[in-house]
Amino acid sequence: RLADSMETASKWAEGIVVIQEVDGPEHMYSQHFACPDCHISLPKIEPRMFSFNSPFGACPACLGIGSTMEVDEERVIPDGSITFADGCVQALSSNPNAWFMRQVEGLLKANGYSLDSTYDELPKALQKKVMYGTTDKVAFTYENMRGEVKEFFTEYEGILPMVKRRHSEASTDSMREEFEKFMSIKPCTTCHGARLKPEVLAITVGDKNINEVTQLTIKEALDFFGKLQLTEREQVIGAQILKEINARLGFLNNVGLDYLTMNRSAGTLSGGEAQRIRLATQIGSGLVGVLYILDEPSIGLHQRDNDRLIDTLKGLRDLGNTLLVVEHDEDTMRAADYLVDIGPGAGEHGGQIIAAGSVDEVMKVKDSITGQYLSGRKFIALPEERRKPGKNCIEIRGAKENNLQNVNVKFPIGLFNVVTGVSGSGKSTLINEILYKGLANQLYRSNHKVGAHKEIRGLEHIDKIINIDQSPIGRTPRSNPATYTGVFDAIRELYSQTPEAKMRGYKQGRFSFNVKGGRCEACRGDGIIKIEMHFLPDVYVPCEVCKGARYNRETLEVKYKGKSIADVLDMTVDDAVEFFSAIPKIHRKMITLQEVGLGYIRLGQAATTLSGGEAQRVKLATELARRSTGKTLYILDEPTTGLHAEDIRKLLDVLQKLVDGGDTVVVIEHNLDVIKMADHIIDLGPEGGNRGGTIVATGTPEQIAKVKESYTGKFLGPVLEQTKKFMKAAKNKK
Repeated sequence: RLADSMETASKWAEGIVVIQEVDGPEHMYSQHFACPDCHISLPKIEPRMFSFNSPFGACPACLGIGSTMEVDEERVIPDGSITFADGCVQALSSNPNAWFMRQVEGLLKANGYSLDSTYDELPKALQKKVMYGTTDKVAFTYENMRGEVKEFFTEYEGILPMVKRRHSEASTDSMREEFEKFMSIKPCTTCHGARLKPEVLAITVGDKNINEVTQLTIKEALDFFGKLQLTEREQVIGAQILKEINARLGFLNNVGLDYLTMNRSAGTLSGGEAQRIRLATQIGSGLVGVLYILDEPSIGLHQRDNDRLIDTLKGLRDLGNTLLVVEHDEDTMRAADYLVDIGPGAGEHGGQIIAAGSVDEVMKVKDSITGQYLSGRKFIALPEERRKPGKNCIEIRGAKENNLQNVNVKFPIGLFNVVTGVSGSGKSTLINEILYKGLANQLYRSNHKVGAHKEIRGLEHIDKIINIDQSPIGRTPRSNPATYTGVFDAIRELYSQTPEAKMRGYKQGRFSFNVKGGRCEACRGDGIIKIEMHFLPDVYVPCEVCKGARYNRETLEVKYKGKSIADVLDMTVDDAVEFFSAIPKIHRKMITLQEVGLGYIRLGQAATTLSGGEAQRVKLATELARRSTGKTLYILDEPTTGLHAEDIRKLLDVLQKLVDGGDTVVVIEHNLDVIKMADHIIDLGPEGGNRGGTIVATGTPEQIAKVKESYTGKFLGPVLEQTKKFMKAAKNKK
């Protein structure tokens, strides 16, 4: 009877039942996961609720991204001292007859201003109306197609709502991208960057919701989970989960990433940080009998972090695994059980096993360049005299983007500047996000979003800024070193001047594989044919007509010194230096490619097959081939990535030549051979993340080596001493 009454009551009362005990209290029961007072309902708690990648947990406003694209006032009007008539609103047309400008004119006139006024002149209240719009009716005149002047009254929409509307209404990607130039990524106004629904964030463990826990650093998280107070029942439920959490956090802590927050975006990690996270994942798996292949794991790592990396690799080995590491780092080579040296040169000059065995055995092999550097028979000598800083410098004041702690930094003009510091100390933020973007905006009127800082001084000392990064020189196989450096234009011009070409009436365009006429039409100048395999990856095969030459038979019949244009594209840079020795325009560019250590690459080698380090050196060679103004600032981010000690020596010679010509070079680097050659070092740290972002030391390598707080100085001192010994021994030998 009682069960029937409960069922009937819950049916009539939509799942909520109150039971009155005889001479006792009332009890409320509910069939819903909801509070009977505020009626907030929670679904059944499942793991997927706590994932922002799942629709069950993601914030509905930003779909779990945590941020939205919003129109940025600073980008819409970057310079408020320009008048409206002269186009201070960069996002929209400044044509005085444009519908938007007529509305602005009406709004300004109603408030006692005109299109000849600047944005900065307007009072704050009117600036807000110009930006965000107003419901007040604005009167403005408009001339129709019949030449009749009409007066309109309308609500003024505002610049920001108008740009956002046009972005959402854009019919093509290019139009949408055009408006995105004036937008920035901002935290979601609903979840405030937490990425999850409010009902998910209401669930707590140890008085913290999942978003608050993921905002902790690795070190803080270890402390939090270590001190977590649980009941006996909760301990039984969570014991295995907590064991896994603590183990994984422990691995990240052991590889030196204790300063990272757990919710850190993968795109903001430095190369060294990402590398160590992948390694920590593998150690955590606890696998045995596995062959691990690592391609230059030391990239992006400071020498201190490199020691931790080597310990981690040894730990993997000691578990019973085999490690095969491709590496140029000297410390990693010395830690190896077995060393294989391939050479003797690069490209077609290499491909042979020069030496194999222990480090001591490789050092004894005379033909091994690696062995020569390990034994000290070859080394990168210190400069006889370091350049001294003058009065002129570029100065960043009040840099506080990311983890930078309101620092002031000076880069002396006409010197070889090197920025050092442990991984995550703020080097890339300082140079790439503030120095380069800030100067590019001022010099070239670019529209970069610059990192937070007060000001950059010393712009008058430079007239050009060149950022040479490791991004590819082209996204398709059609791009190659010859086309990127511009030397291919001169080569095509040379072929069009040959007697055979003149007789046939071939112009310069005939020798391009990108246009009809001279190219093979079967493969459209690609030299390869793509075969779509539907459910399998596409297969590329050489073109059956031109056999990969890219050109048709008639074009290939035109020859210079017995070589066709296809033969030239197949040449290495070393061969091309000799082949074009009589043509200064081509020879000069070939020499610069050779000087940066790229003598082995082919002129027509597809850009997609070049490594990051090779692409960076192609860019450097392209800039070197241009006439220097003596007032250029070169910025390079870890140019030694993927380089052997011999290649580093060649690269340093090139960089020193730039500085000798009066230019200024700023390099972000961990390699001690580069650091020891610097005229001026800026060492950031002392640690990474929130424990970094300060200037630990500045000065010459010798001065940095004496600073006890500097990790760079700690490792730099022995290298300077060792190099001096090598130089003294070489001098005595002579």
